[in-house]
Amino acid sequence: MTKFLLWLLLLVFCWPLALFALILYPFVWLLLLPFRLLGVAVDAVFELLKAILVLPARVLRGPKGMK
Repeated sequence: MTKFLLWLLLLVFCWPLALFALILYPFVWLLLLPFRLLGVAVDAVFELLKAILVLPARVLRGPKGMK
């Protein structure tokens, strides 16, 4: 919502720039998409490494219900 309000403000003050930004936004989104996918993949690898490192402690701890 904030982005939309800022765009409306830009539209009021400088409408050619706002229209240019509106046309350019999908191309910038497509350009940044591989970096977002890379971020998701890196995050998944770190979560996997964390799960592998914590697994022995979780196995030794035993079931949650027993103390």
